[in-house]
Amino acid sequence: MESGIGIEAAETGHFRMTPSTPAGQRIYAVGDVHGRADLLSEIFARIDQDCRAYPTKNPLQIYLGDYIDRGPHSREVIDLLIMRQQKHDVVCLKGNHEALALQFLSDPEILPQWKSLGGDATLRSYGISSGRGDDTRSQREAAIAFHQALSEKHRAFMEGLVLSHTCGDFFFVHAGVRPGVSLDKQSPYDLLWIREEFLLCEEDFGKVVVHGHTPVGKPDIQPNRINIDTGAYATGRLTCVVLEGDRLRFL
Repeated sequence: MESGIGIEAAETGHFRMTPSTPAGQRIYAVGDVHGRADLLSEIFARIDQDCRAYPTKNPLQIYLGDYIDRGPHSREVIDLLIMRQQKHDVVCLKGNHEALALQFLSDPEILPQWKSLGGDATLRSYGISSGRGDDTRSQREAAIAFHQALSEKHRAFMEGLVLSHTCGDFFFVHAGVRPGVSLDKQSPYDLLWIREEFLLCEEDFGKVVVHGHTPVGKPDIQPNRINIDTGAYATGRLTCVVLEGDRLRFL
């Protein structure tokens, strides 16, 4: 794979790229949702409209994690994704926020950390008040309430999230990868949490990494990575990139 993506925008909004998807494969990749069920529903509609306008046999939808926290409707987002999986070819990746939610069930003392990252919004969406959450008793009570409120389907969904997905010349992950480590040997922590070491690296990772995790004002297309986290919960912009052959476009 050549080291650079041809990043020259055409009037059509397409970009020419050297990396490509497998023949006949179209990928719709969606950035961090963070409790914005309204924006996710709009993206579903745009993807469906795009598939009708440009029919293809193999559309694959990949959601890059961080479905919960910060925004107001985390529970509804999970419902929407579960229903989406039933009728479409969908890959849902794990984000660091889903990892924190699952950890909270067995380690209530992380509640202050989770709340600092917007976890209180997720608890509210499940009808739970976390209170101050700065003492062991309230942390434990909130964890018990969350366990009771989290349906089997929702827990199975979060526990079934995968850390990465590879397709053609692209590697899809929530946060990024550690430079100098092969893609098949990356640590779960780095895939979920890494920032600067990955974002500042200009080396070839072996595949073009498509990721979210770090909000940007507009999609950031670099020779070795594509960031599509446009801060949906705060900006109202949820980004979907469409990859097909050696073409890239946005919905």
